[in-house]
Amino acid sequence: MITISQRVQLQEQEIEWQFIRSSGAGGQNVNKVSTCAQLIFDIHASSLPEFYKEKLLAKSDHRITQSGKIIIKCQESRSQEANRETALAQFIELVRSVNVVQKKRIPTKATRASQRRRVDAKKQRGATKSMRGKVSH
Repeated sequence: MITISQRVQLQEQEIEWQFIRSSGAGGQNVNKVSTCAQLIFDIHASSLPEFYKEKLLAKSDHRITQSGKIIIKCQESRSQEANRETALAQFIELVRSVNVVQKKRIPTKATRASQRRRVDAKKQRGATKSMRGKVSH
């Protein structure tokens, strides 16, 4: 069981794993061993609550495809098991991020004094720059 929150858990069978050859450093090990872990999770076919499904599908993340699948590729380590654990941690973090509700922003207005300070600073900077012009003899 994969624990997302206190109430939400997923079966391990819902996640599909593929192991492919990594790119980058590693010498001959890269050419012989499939250490890159690729996690594939189908949002539509999952046992996630509808709230999670809707939020995940609405989220704009490069790891979520148009067809509703989450694909996380990890090739940071030379070890297949370490890459698998990292990909799983990224997946759990992505699903948990949907549950966090953003605090509503209350628009504020700049005070008159802060506006005056801003304009004074701009005038001072302009005066400094105008002094840099060519000198006429």
